[in-house]
Amino acid sequence: MLKSMTGFGRAVNEIGGYVITVELKSVNHRYFEFSSRIPRQYGFLDDKVKSYINSKVARGKVECFIGIEALNTEDADVAVNNTMASAYVKALKELEEKYDLKNDYGALSVSKFPEVLVVKKAEQDEEALWSYVKETADCALEKFISMRETEGEKMKEDISSRASYILEVVGFIEERSPETVKEYNDKLKERVSELIGDVSLDEARIIQEVAILADKVAVAEETVRLRSHIDQLNAFLNSEEPVGRKMDFLVQEINREANTIGSKASDVEIARKVVEIKAEVEKIREQIQNIE
Repeated sequence: MLKSMTGFGRAVNEIGGYVITVELKSVNHRYFEFSSRIPRQYGFLDDKVKSYINSKVARGKVECFIGIEALNTEDADVAVNNTMASAYVKALKELEEKYDLKNDYGALSVSKFPEVLVVKKAEQDEEALWSYVKETADCALEKFISMRETEGEKMKEDISSRASYILEVVGFIEERSPETVKEYNDKLKERVSELIGDVSLDEARIIQEVAILADKVAVAEETVRLRSHIDQLNAFLNSEEPVGRKMDFLVQEINREANTIGSKASDVEIARKVVEIKAEVEKIREQIQNIE
C-alpha cells in the first residue's frame, strides 16, 4: 500500500511498574533519518528504538519521544554531591564577604543548584525495559503507519486520476499526429515544387527526402513509451513496497518523453496538449516527494 512520509502516532502504556510514553512524528526526507529524545539514564534504548522503527519505516525524517516514569520509587536514593555543594557554598560566602550581603541561604537554597542532589536508582533490567518500550512503540507505530497509509491512499487517488488524464491526452496526440505528418508532408512537397519550378528532378528522390523529413516530426515512439511509463506508474501505485524513489525517477522519464514530443511536433494543438501533460507531471512530482 502506498504510504505518505507524513505521520503521527502516540501511545501511553502502564506496564512492569512503569508508565511508558512513545510519540512518533515524521515529514518527508530523501532517506530514513532518525532523531530521539530519551531520558539520559535510559540512553541504551536509543539504538534499539532506531533499528526497530527503521524495520517498519523505510523513508522519512522521523522524530521519536520516549517518556519513562518509574512507579516504584522504593529503590530510589537521593545522594548529596558534596563536591558540587562545597563549591556552591564557597562561592556564596565569597559573594557575601565581597559585596557585604546578608547570609540568608540554607540547605534548601543550596540543594536547588544543579547537580547538588543526585538521584540514584537500582540497576535496571535493560531487556525487560526494552520489551516494555517495544510493546508501547508497537501501539504508537500502528497509529503512525495508519495515518501514513490514509494519506498515501489520498495521494494514490490523485496521482491515478492525473495519470489517466495524461493517457487521454496521449490518445489525442496519437490521433492527431498522423494528420500533422500528412499536412507536413503536403506542405513540404508544395514548397519543394515552388523552389525547383520547372527544373526536372527525380520525383522519387524528392518523395524520399520529404518522407525522411516528415518522419522526424512523427511521435509514435514517444507516445508508446509514455503509455509504458504510465502503466509502470500505476503498477507502483499498487505496490506493497516503498516506491517513492522509483516513482520519482519514472516521472522524470515521462517528462522527458513529453519534452521530446513538444520539440518534434509543429502542430499548435499538440503543443498545447504537451503543456497540459507537463502541468500534470509537475503535480504528480509534487505528490511523489512525500511518498515513502
